[in-house]
Amino acid sequence: MAAPIGVFDSGYGGLTILKELKKQLPNYDYIYLGDNARAPYGTRSFETVYQYTLEAVNWFFDQGCELVILACNTASAKALRNIQQKDLPHLGPNKRVLGVIRPTTEVLGNFTTTQQVGIMGTLGTVQSNSYPIELAKFFPGLKVFQQACPMWVPLIENGEFDHPGADYFVKQYIDELFKQSADIDSLLLACTHYPLLEAKIRSFLPPGVKLVEQGELVASSLVKYLKTHPDMALKCSQNKQMAFFTTDEPALFEKQASLFFGQKIEAKHTDLA
Repeated sequence: MAAPIGVFDSGYGGLTILKELKKQLPNYDYIYLGDNARAPYGTRSFETVYQYTLEAVNWFFDQGCELVILACNTASAKALRNIQQKDLPHLGPNKRVLGVIRPTTEVLGNFTTTQQVGIMGTLGTVQSNSYPIELAKFFPGLKVFQQACPMWVPLIENGEFDHPGADYFVKQYIDELFKQSADIDSLLLACTHYPLLEAKIRSFLPPGVKLVEQGELVASSLVKYLKTHPDMALKCSQNKQMAFFTTDEPALFEKQASLFFGQKIEAKHTDLA
């Protein structure tokens, strides 16, 4: 029986991915889950992120989902491989869990002429080295420079992303990245929260640097995936419906989520642990 596509994030950021999925695949049904009660994931250990993400994947499977997208860089970096290799064979060998890192790294090298790219993400994503490792598979000659931005998610989650106080931390991390190399000409926002800071980030970027966001890349990749895996496409229902769940307070989630998703939503509470 066909079921919605599951979209998971530790908080609100995955809604920027879901927004693009809905744009490019408008007929499909989606269930979004934000683990807001335990966010952020970026500073948590590999084992903790893996455990939390696995609980979320099991929750989606309990809802009938055959395909789950980890719309979270930290979860993709710290949990996806273990879930794919260790857990799926016995949880659901015909189900699929996909992340956001591979669809991004497959094409990121196409944006640069200097062959030098910058990655800005959470501490967890940067420490995992997932982006340099994956990029080396597709673009062996690429030089990759990373910068952790630990203050960006808290600023965004607390509604300070468009206030003057955020300028200091936006400029600080950008300056630190470009101290590593002045020849970086493409910059990836490797956290799904960061698009809310786009205007401020652009204002502090050196001239000519291309800013790359993930939503469009991940959505385009899923379009291709469903075309090349028609069996999975048939397992995904197409009634143009969406449902939103949070592990925290629904009213709070609804207020913040509209900033990320661009429209008003209604959410329900659920528990994972």
